[in-house]
Amino acid sequence: MTTEAGRRDALLAELDEAFADLQRTYRDLSDAQKRVVMQGTWSVKDILVHIAGWHREMAAALARLARGEKPVPEGVDYKDVDAWNARWVEASRQTPVTAVERELADSFVGFRQGVGALPENRLAPGRTADKIIHEVGMDHYRHHAVQIRAWREREGL
Repeated sequence: MTTEAGRRDALLAELDEAFADLQRTYRDLSDAQKRVVMQGTWSVKDILVHIAGWHREMAAALARLARGEKPVPEGVDYKDVDAWNARWVEASRQTPVTAVERELADSFVGFRQGVGALPENRLAPGRTADKIIHEVGMDHYRHHAVQIRAWREREGL
C-alpha cells in the first residue's frame, strides 16, 4: 500500500514528467510557429497561456484547500471554462512568446508548490485536490501535448 508521502512523491513525479513532455512538444518551434493557429482558433502560444491561467487559478485553490477552506472563493464561478480561457488568451495577444513561456514555467512552479503543501489526507484519489491535480496538471498537459504533436505531424514540423 502506498503511503500518503509516497502518493505525494508519485503525484509530483507524474506531474513533472507530463509537464516536461508537454514542453518537449513545442520547445524547438520558432516564435512564429508558436503563433500559428493550429487547434480551433488557438496557437501553441494560446495553449500555453491557457495552461498558465489554470495553473494560477488552481494553485490558489490548492492553497485554500491546504488551509481547510473551500477551493473556490465566494463569488467565483469556474463553470464557464471557455470564458476564462478567452479572457486569458485575449489579455496575452501582445505578450511575446518568450514571456508566455516564462509565465508558464513560473505558474507550474506555483502549482507544483501548491500540490506539495497539501495535507496528506487531501491527496487521496477522488478527493477535490486529486481531481484538480489531474485535470489542471498531468491530464491537461497530455491532452494538449497530443494536439501539438498531431499539428506538428500534419504540418511536417
